[in-house]
Amino acid sequence: MGNAVLRREDPDLLTGSARFVGDMAPAGTLHLAFVRSTMAHALIGSVDSREALGVAGVVGVFTAGDLDIAAQPLFIMLPPELSRLPLTDKARYVGDPVAVVVAESPAAAADGAELVVVDNEPLPAVTDPFAALAPDSPIVFESHGSNQASELKLNAEADSLTGHDLVVSGRVVNHRMSAAPIEPSAVLAVPGVGNGGDGVTLWCTTQRPHDTRDVVAAALEEPSDRVRVIAPAVGGGFGAKGSAYPEFVVAAWLARRLGRPVRWVETRTENLTNMTQGRDHVHDLDLGLTRDGRFCWLRMRVTADVGAYPGIGALLPFFTMTMASGPYRIPAVDFESVSVITNKAPIFPFRGAGRPEATVSLERIVDLAAAELGMDPAELRRRNLLAPDEFPLTTPTGANMDSGDYARSLDLALEAAGYEDLRAEQALRRARGDRRLLGVGVSVYVEVTAGGLFQEFGSVTVESDGSVTARVGTAPQGQGHVTAFGQILGEVLGVAADQVRIICGDTAEVPTGQGTVASRSLQVGGSAVWTAANEVLDKARLLAASLLEADAADIVVAPGGLAVAGVPARAVSWAELAAAVETGDAETAGLAAEVDFDQGEATYPFGAHVAVVEIDSDTGDTRLLRHIAVDDCGRILNPMLVEGQVHGGVATGVSQALYEQSLYDGDGNPRNTNFADYSIPAASELPRFETHHTETPTPLNPLGAKGIGESGTIGSTPAVQSAVLDALAPLGVTHLDMPYTPQRVWRAIAAAESSDRGSR
Repeated sequence: MGNAVLRREDPDLLTGSARFVGDMAPAGTLHLAFVRSTMAHALIGSVDSREALGVAGVVGVFTAGDLDIAAQPLFIMLPPELSRLPLTDKARYVGDPVAVVVAESPAAAADGAELVVVDNEPLPAVTDPFAALAPDSPIVFESHGSNQASELKLNAEADSLTGHDLVVSGRVVNHRMSAAPIEPSAVLAVPGVGNGGDGVTLWCTTQRPHDTRDVVAAALEEPSDRVRVIAPAVGGGFGAKGSAYPEFVVAAWLARRLGRPVRWVETRTENLTNMTQGRDHVHDLDLGLTRDGRFCWLRMRVTADVGAYPGIGALLPFFTMTMASGPYRIPAVDFESVSVITNKAPIFPFRGAGRPEATVSLERIVDLAAAELGMDPAELRRRNLLAPDEFPLTTPTGANMDSGDYARSLDLALEAAGYEDLRAEQALRRARGDRRLLGVGVSVYVEVTAGGLFQEFGSVTVESDGSVTARVGTAPQGQGHVTAFGQILGEVLGVAADQVRIICGDTAEVPTGQGTVASRSLQVGGSAVWTAANEVLDKARLLAASLLEADAADIVVAPGGLAVAGVPARAVSWAELAAAVETGDAETAGLAAEVDFDQGEATYPFGAHVAVVEIDSDTGDTRLLRHIAVDDCGRILNPMLVEGQVHGGVATGVSQALYEQSLYDGDGNPRNTNFADYSIPAASELPRFETHHTETPTPLNPLGAKGIGESGTIGSTPAVQSAVLDALAPLGVTHLDMPYTPQRVWRAIAAAESSDRGSR
């Protein structure tokens, strides 16, 4: 395990000196307010902007017909008729942008937007994915001909779905959630790139600056080098800031058209209405197994609601399929999914992106199987876990798993929780009819990180003063990249943290980059930095050997430079090495290297979680008393960074189980678009998480590291789900959909107790 080096990012964030897009407004900045559809499905007739144009400070109102921007594909694997215009002439969800008001101040823009009158022709809305597939359903994209965006099938041979003594079935709902980052979407577009010239520069809230650059450049029909994208401090992303929003394109177009800086900062209500959302899967499962608890096969049918504009959200079931068998030895998996267009906000990857959905469903069906067999749920899991000597392996769904020791994680989690004591206390409570119900839930998970995004750019340069500059294609939103990459450079080159500069999140400074998604940054971006740093070290050793009149094999890293092994007095600093290069005394090229690191495959972190809940059966109030997390992300470079990622991930997963849900009525109206109605727990509502780690390095990169940013989410939700349903099981409640709000839990208890009284 590595060292807990303190985060270098925090002082700026804590003292308020970090700059967010909302802090930026150069002289002459114009401000945008979008006029959004108030209907989930409607044809846009006329847009009357006369009153808006009369507001002092309003300089223009633009509609879809005013913008000469072609529709942009939302994802390359989807048909072109599903492309999206940045301003629409047909609303497909409440919040769809119809027009934009440009003004000298945010207040004037908002006042103008309120006065724009949109003539809507209402159309029937569809919000249920099963209803959307019906032959008589309203069609969201008429030219597409149906509401099915895509489908995926991986059908097992019929004779492989055999060998079982019983089949356990269930339906699991992974409900819709909002990413709800502390900072909503924002963009500042300024004419010109660099020191001037044509093009446009965008400061925006993005996890993928280079991808955003390419999308905006394509929309403007410009070469990519005429669009510069910079991600300054970004207040949370969680996947939802991985896309280039239509508002970014509009801002860029207007900045170029009007020749002035243009800024848009989303309101919280806009954010909870318009930002992409996550999850929204319904899974129907069948698990075939033997009476002694051996899994034989799994059948999974996924119906994915992908909202109004199907982008990569329509492809997320691929990751659900990939992880369908989880950490278990399941010989055959039969998988089918359909992604369905509805009149709701678009779905996009959200912390876990298809993998939480798989784990929640798989762990639920395992619990149902344990109940059917009368077996302890932890024991049933243990009997089916893949063993360490089986790796590397390819699962029936095509997951090329690198390494794992799943039973070790489970045993450590159970030991840390005091599992047997918890079960004993639970038995005592049940025996005495305690109205405070105790539930113990277990989950074991494996996930995939860096899936499909195996490459990353990294460069390292020793500057003339001996400091080191690294450029890398990732773009952080709080993960601690500056700290982690600086730590790598310290380990390889021996430079102090204050002598390291990390540059990322700027397409003019970093030539290429995949950004920060899919828990990939350390394993891929960090490995790029590590590889480039070692190439620099190899060059420096040759140079130092020449300067110190020693053999290159005897040159070692010393504080602040290189030295002869065993003779610390014979040393040369990095500044002296850089000077030697500049004066031409070196046989090597400059002390710099750049690489495009390619890991080649995804990695598979894993772990086990135990949740302990208590339910007040008179009120339905459900409290998480303890949460024990054992996570394995390969080699740990910085335990503090890992701990922070696990804490955030667990909080997200627990919140999915107990609090959060994006709600719509039957007409497609969102019902909770502020933090008074959309429930996110405060730290005071969560227990102190009990975190533990194992380290099973991956052979796929030189750091041995796997991802960790999403693991806590993937492991925690099914553990809490398991604990709540374990607490309710003695009442005869066999299943209940999340989130477990007091009202939902109380109604389930009341119905169960009423049924019990009626049967007497």
